[in-house]
Amino acid sequence: MSTRSQRRFIRPDQDDASPDDPTGVAQVYKHSDGYPSAVVHLLVELADLLHETETLRGPNYATAQFLFLDTCSVMPLYLPADDDRCAESRAMDVSTPRETVQPSAMRELDQPLFLLGNAVEDPAIGIHGDEEFLYEIEVPEGPSAALREWTVRVSAHCGFPRWDGPTAAAFDQATWQFEGSLPDAHEEFVSTDSG
Repeated sequence: MSTRSQRRFIRPDQDDASPDDPTGVAQVYKHSDGYPSAVVHLLVELADLLHETETLRGPNYATAQFLFLDTCSVMPLYLPADDDRCAESRAMDVSTPRETVQPSAMRELDQPLFLLGNAVEDPAIGIHGDEEFLYEIEVPEGPSAALREWTVRVSAHCGFPRWDGPTAAAFDQATWQFEGSLPDAHEEFVSTDSG
């Protein structure tokens, strides 16, 4: 069963991530693995990567890199993980990421997760209405921003309007189970899961 979610990346000076000013808002729908431990773990990886490489350039770039990291996390399902993994256990008969995206290789798959797992959304439209979690990530300015400068809000499970509600206002009406720094979110959701 899928755990659908929406991630909204915003600028620090964006008070309410208003769709009226979409320049500081980027939004991504994810079809599965939208529970807090998975999302926060990936956000920490993203923040670490952008900090170490000094490539942080705001919400739009962070969203693109989030999609890249998420795709990379699914690719091992299609590629050999190491020498002892036999070809029969892979979803596709390929050896490299480049081979994976060849149309001829796609014929082997019913629905490739790395092509269907995410969608870039128009923030002005809101959400689909079947998500279980919303996330709002404040992306700090500057290429060398520290991890503590990233902040995140995690909604309560289904704590916002869904099918029968005004989904365009879901982020405004959400009940947030967590609001704080990304390291604190990691402590709350990821560290407790692994310990």
